[in-house]
Amino acid sequence: MTATVIEREVEVGGRPTRYLAGGEGPPLVLLHGTSTNGREWAWSLPALARGRSVYAPDMPGFDGGGPVADPSPEHYAASVAAFLDTLGLGPTAVVGNSFGGLVALRLALSEPSRVPALALVDSAGLGREVSPALVAPTAPGLGELTLRWGQTPAGAAQRAYSRAPLLFANSGRVPPEWYEEQYRAAQTPGFMETTFATLRAHFGPFGQLEVLLGELPRLQMPALVVWGSLDLIFPTTHARDAAARLRRGKLAIIPGCGHLPHVECPEEFASVLGPFLDEHGPTRDGARRP
Repeated sequence: MTATVIEREVEVGGRPTRYLAGGEGPPLVLLHGTSTNGREWAWSLPALARGRSVYAPDMPGFDGGGPVADPSPEHYAASVAAFLDTLGLGPTAVVGNSFGGLVALRLALSEPSRVPALALVDSAGLGREVSPALVAPTAPGLGELTLRWGQTPAGAAQRAYSRAPLLFANSGRVPPEWYEEQYRAAQTPGFMETTFATLRAHFGPFGQLEVLLGELPRLQMPALVVWGSLDLIFPTTHARDAAARLRRGKLAIIPGCGHLPHVECPEEFASVLGPFLDEHGPTRDGARRP
């Protein structure tokens, strides 16, 4: 039976936070990347919610509530911790895609007791290399023009359709609803400002500014690295290097998939992530598995 997914809102740190929720059982939190929101998990959340309580929040600044003052991964990790506290969640499996993977990694490093199981999905922070397409629009001058254009109806539409070939390996697998949500989100207050702030905080002329490969051996929890084999944002070498450095790491490469396997290949994604969570995620009462 497919779990019902509902949209909820809760106040976290004085800021309304929208999130998708579904299922019952041990908790799982899904963290989106930059330039999107929690709705991007809608395609894989129902399958992951079978036997679990799953939450996919909008991170601050991507929620329509205005831009954030601090776009650093550390700040976002703290906001995720506050979200978990607000919902009264104990140890929670955490999954992050792209920039959300870097946020999840920061949370696991700073507060490992919160994260009994970690999954990094085409994650930032695991190597310097990054597609120049993410760096170029943040250049001074060009960035401000791109930001303002992206907030207009025509610019928002162009942005959605131009991003798809970069994020998906097969254009025929882009859900129409994904385009619609990208178009809508770009015109919400603070969304584009936060997108450019996070990009500028993390990417420079020579690639990613924050690389945490050297920190990975510190992690004691089981960790799964999931990657689309045709990711154009970050190369698969990042995935292999990360999995090799993790004490309890596993690697799963999804063939023929791009940067968003949870959207483009949701069945394959759930078939990889689900068994890992069954084996290593928290139990129904929130306890860690041995």
